[in-house]
Amino acid sequence: MYYVYFLKSSNHNYRYTGFTTDIKKRLTQHNEGMSKATKPYCPFELEAYIAVKNEQTAKNLERYFKTGSGIAFSRKRLLVYEALAK
Repeated sequence: MYYVYFLKSSNHNYRYTGFTTDIKKRLTQHNEGMSKATKPYCPFELEAYIAVKNEQTAKNLERYFKTGSGIAFSRKRLLVYEALAK
């Protein structure tokens, strides 16, 4: 299985979307500062994920959720954004 995941920084107003085959391992990598994109925003908590069978589908979903309409969709349908609205 492939997972598109949504992380929320515990200390900053920052969210991250990615894809992986191992969510626990990837979350640990983010929290240990092993990702250049998320290192300044550690620590993270897993907010949501979507499981799919196909790698290309996961990549396409990740790409979509990083677009304006994908961000809007995830805010409205998948994630709790009341803290970011303040």
